[in-house]
Amino acid sequence: MTSRISIARPQSASYNSDPHGLSNSRPSTGYRSANPDDPLEKLRAVSKQVEDTIEIYAQPLKPHLPAIGRFMIVVTFLEDALRILTQWGDQIWYLQQHRHFPWGLSHLFLLLNVVVMLGASGAVILKRYTEYSVAGLLGVVVIQGFGYGLIFDLTFFLRNLSVIGGLFMVFSDSMITRKKLFAGLPTLSETDRRKYFLLAGRVLLIFLFLGFIIQGTWSIARILVSIVGLAACVMVAVGFKAKWSAAFLVFVLSVFNVFANNWWSVPSAHPQRDFLKYDFFQTLSIVGGLILLVNMGPGGLSVDEKKKNY
Repeated sequence: MTSRISIARPQSASYNSDPHGLSNSRPSTGYRSANPDDPLEKLRAVSKQVEDTIEIYAQPLKPHLPAIGRFMIVVTFLEDALRILTQWGDQIWYLQQHRHFPWGLSHLFLLLNVVVMLGASGAVILKRYTEYSVAGLLGVVVIQGFGYGLIFDLTFFLRNLSVIGGLFMVFSDSMITRKKLFAGLPTLSETDRRKYFLLAGRVLLIFLFLGFIIQGTWSIARILVSIVGLAACVMVAVGFKAKWSAAFLVFVLSVFNVFANNWWSVPSAHPQRDFLKYDFFQTLSIVGGLILLVNMGPGGLSVDEKKKNY
């Protein structure tokens, strides 16, 4: 005989349509999802698409960006050393007649510049003894400013601030994590140092473009480029969309450099040729610093990095 067991549902139990609590019965907190038709959201989507496109097309070149950036940063020092060697007599005459260097000191000044620029530039390219090399090149920037009497020239000053920013980027790129020399003593870690050097490098790099804005004749195209470029400079300085804005400045400065500093189109005997050549290679150095920024990112002290943490 088969017995049946029937389980009766208690009459007092009420039916629960969501026994596992999957539905959200809590009151709304007021948060609403992003509206895709919002202009700000559209701008964010476009900027994200631009960043992704840059990342995709820069991928084959990315392993080589650090070497390219380092070479471009020191190329102005290599060109300067070559110019001193090929124009030795003219350099000696200028230092003695216009800067009143005594005989012998002018020769020592030029020789010291050439040796430091060639040696330190080679070390930067090879990524050897970077701290000493960067310090040597910084010293060259300072003593040339005083030696040639250009330290108070605004254009020279702004350009060299940007070159110093590029050297700071080189120094940041070479930093690696090291063990503390003395355990237990409070020291500034390599990571922290790198953040501060990246910040200083970002801020200093934009001074070249500021120099471009305040000099030259104005036109509608120049005003538009200046406004957009200034916005990109601010973004680089604060580290907001830093890779995108740095890539934009690389493009703008490269185009500007080819058309404005076209020294190759000026006759070799023309005095303007040397000035254009000097500006051309200095701009290349700053472009190299921006390339390193595109490769490394803005670092910890930036809006981009803070957005990751929140």
